[in-house]
Order: sequence, then structure tokens, then C-alpha cells
Amino acid sequence: MKVLKFGGTSVGSARRFRDVASIISGAGKNIVVLSAMSGTTNSLVEIAGYLYNQNFEGARDTISGLQKKYAGVIDELYAKEESKAAAREYCESVFDSISACTKELFTDVQERMILAQGELLSSFLMATLLKELGVRVQVVPALSFMRIDASGEPDSDAVKASLRKLLDEAPDADLYLTQGFICLNAREEIDNLKRGGSDYTACIIGAAIQAEEIQIWTDIDGLHNNDPRIVKGTSAVRHLHFEEAAELAYFGAKILHPTCILPARYANVPVRLLNTMDPQAPGTLIDNRADAGAIKAVAAKDNIAAIKIKSSRMLLAHGFLRKVFEIFESYRTPIDMICTSEVGVSLTIDDTRYLNEIVHDLKKYGTVSVDLDMCIICVVGDMDWNNRGYESRVLDALKDIPVRMVSYGGSNYNISFLVREEDKAATLLALSDKLFSND
Repeated sequence: MKVLKFGGTSVGSARRFRDVASIISGAGKNIVVLSAMSGTTNSLVEIAGYLYNQNFEGARDTISGLQKKYAGVIDELYAKEESKAAAREYCESVFDSISACTKELFTDVQERMILAQGELLSSFLMATLLKELGVRVQVVPALSFMRIDASGEPDSDAVKASLRKLLDEAPDADLYLTQGFICLNAREEIDNLKRGGSDYTACIIGAAIQAEEIQIWTDIDGLHNNDPRIVKGTSAVRHLHFEEAAELAYFGAKILHPTCILPARYANVPVRLLNTMDPQAPGTLIDNRADAGAIKAVAAKDNIAAIKIKSSRMLLAHGFLRKVFEIFESYRTPIDMICTSEVGVSLTIDDTRYLNEIVHDLKKYGTVSVDLDMCIICVVGDMDWNNRGYESRVLDALKDIPVRMVSYGGSNYNISFLVREEDKAATLLALSDKLFSND
């Protein structure tokens, strides 16, 4: 059994719904995970924002606009009147429940309930379409098996036991359909998985059932070897190690969230990235196999701040770095890169909400300077230090680019550089020319 996840753009219109139905109805007895229709979650967030501010008119207007959008999709999606009637009735009940929130005090519990409706809507519309097409589909509600514990982490044992029971209760189904993103928390309230959303759901399910493969269907044919918005002629990387994929996701590749594939990696279940608009494309396969001697791809992470702490005393005296890290921990601000010398330490962050407070506290230990509008460029592949000349190929590509920091050796799968954002495009182009021009 495989797990097939389809994102918001894959179910962004009536035509896209039919395309997905065509893919999944002939793919075997699998579990299908659906996101909300593209744009829906943003509208639901907007509605919740209006309700928090008691702007009930704004909420009603946005609800009305969303209702019209779904009414248009329903009219186009189904051939049978009974299917249209069922879909209309369900959508009306959803929007009625959201509208009821305009009559009472709005809480975060109600907000999470509202945010869950996008996935519930898309799964109902898809199930209705599949039934119209003669497919024996079994909806397996995510709220009946997907659980997170008090710390917000998936309750893997509960997920596995509940999901297996639900699947066993419907042995004659041609396929199973569920929702991404949403879950129940330890208080039995509707909640969500946050990190990676529906991708995370698919990987948790895939790990729980030891799936043959987890397929993540989007609108691009896999992870590319560079940013196609800047570099022309990029190509999909056909194979990545889980660590390579995580590095690319963390440092800017938008197709994946860096933590969402962890359950699949630990369960040794391969993940394949595929394109709904081009189902025959091979996509990108991610597993625990490494390709020796290969440089795979480049990614860029924007809006980086570089902080340098310079001390006239012995910088690396016992406890110094601990004190520095504790400042960032106190403001819940993760560090991306770090480089040290005898008299200074430089590091980068991408969350600058508490930058002023952090700098103020760091000044207890030395002189602090900050460079804003920086960019981390990450080169991913087999970067084991025993591979002679690999890092020099990368460095040679950047011979004309001012480099603020270099991070190498922390991982066997990446080497990272900090450059100015204004040099980002030139850096990506130079790396593409040096590393991939002969591919």
C-alpha cells in the first residue's frame, strides 16, 4: 500500500479535482491524503482574524465569497444532480457552522475548528466525485486517528493502532481517503500539525503502516538542482538521500518542509515527489541510500541576519558559548550557521523578531555588530571530507562573490555560504555554471 498526498494546487479547481481522481482511481488500494483547495486556508485565516477583532461584517463577507467559490466548483465538478445536491448540502453545513461563530465570543478552539474546514471540504468533494465515478472509496477521518500529545508531537502508537483498526473495518474499499494537516490534541480538541501540514500527515501515515512508498504530488516535477525562478534550464534531481532533502528544504527549497519527512526517514519508507500536471514525470525519489561522489543541488535562504560578537578576552573560555546560546534559547530563536575564532564568534538567524533584545543581551560579553539582508546559499551532495576537491569546486565558483561566512563539516551533505542578498542571483548562476553545466 502507498500513501498519496495532493497539495492545494493539485485540488485548486474542478479540473484539478478530476485530474487527481484520474490518478488515484487507477493507482491501486492506497491511502490518499488531501490538502485544502488552494486559497481556502488563507480565507479561513482571514475569517478567524475578523472574528478575533469582532469585525463580524468582514467575516460574513469573506464567508460569502468562499461559499460562491465552492458553489462554482460544485457546478462544474459533477455530472449528476444528486452529487451536486450532496456537495451543496455539505458545504452549506460547513459554512453555517463557521457563520455561527459570529454570534459568540471567539476563542482559539473555534479558530482551529475553522482552519480544519478546508481539508474536510476538499475530502468530501473528492469522495463524492469518486463515488460518482464508481470508485468504492472509504473516507477515513483524520480526526478519528491522527493524534498529537501534550508537547505537540505525533502520538505514533495511537495513530498506528487507530488507523489499522479503521482500515481493517473497510476491507472492500478500492482506496482510502483522509485529510491532511488536521488532528486532535491531547485535550481531544481539533488542532493541526503545523510543520509541513499535509506532507507531515502523509509521512506519519506512511510510517505507521510501513507503506511501500509515500508520494507527495505538487505542481512541479520534484526538487530542482537550483532555483528555476533565477536560473534557466534547471532540472529535477532524480534521487536524494533523506539528509540531502532535509538540508535543501531547510535552506530554501519550498517544495518540502524540513521536518515533515522525518517519520518516513526513521521508518525507512521512501518518499517520491511527483507532478500532478505531468503524472508521467519520474519526479524525485528520497530514501536512505547515498550516491557517492555526487553534488546534487543548490538552495538559497533569504532574510538572514548575521551577528558577530567580538571579545577582547579569551573568547572560547569555559562557558562562553553556552552563555551566548542561552540568549538565543531564551528568545526561542534558532541559529542557522556558526563560525568561531579566538576572539570572535559569528552566527546567523532568520527570525529577527527579537533581534534588538538579543543584541542588547549579547553586549554583556563583547562588541556586537549586525549585517542585515543576507542570504545563505547551500550546496548539497556527497560532501564527506574524504572526497578530495569537492569543496574547492564550490569555492572556485564563488571566486568573484564576496562571502561573509562559510560552514563546512557540520554535515556530510552540505556546504553553506553567507552572501549579501544582492549577490544571490550571481551566486546561484555561478554555482549552476560550475557544478551542473555538464549534466
